[in-house]
Amino acid sequence: MKLSARARYATRLLLDLALRQSDTPRKTTLLSESTGITVQFIEQILRPLKKAGLIVSVRGATGGHILDKDPSTISIGEIVRIMEGGINLTDCVADESICARSATCKTRKVWVRSSKVLEEELDSISIADLMDNPDSFSLDD
Repeated sequence: MKLSARARYATRLLLDLALRQSDTPRKTTLLSESTGITVQFIEQILRPLKKAGLIVSVRGATGGHILDKDPSTISIGEIVRIMEGGINLTDCVADESICARSATCKTRKVWVRSSKVLEEELDSISIADLMDNPDSFSLDD
């Protein structure tokens, strides 16, 4: 499974908003400068995050974007599900009917189990975890 840029950048945006959390909305241009994501791509990413209730947008000269949930309640798994539509290694994990062989497929169980393990791991990490100790996520674990 390869995460799309949308999922990775959504995580980066939410982390940026959480790190700079205040009552003052962050303008898209400031988000772009601090994250390295283009304004146009940020605008595409913000739509599903707003719809999911993770952020709110304020219009006007002093407008921008504010995190609308506590960072400890936003899991990386939630972000991936919002941006990717799910956490599944194959299409047949989410929809058995997509393949005529699903009922007898000996490998499908591997994909279902692996998808579940990945989802549990991503759900165990919150934006607050990344804020507090990003170095605790070692590649050697």
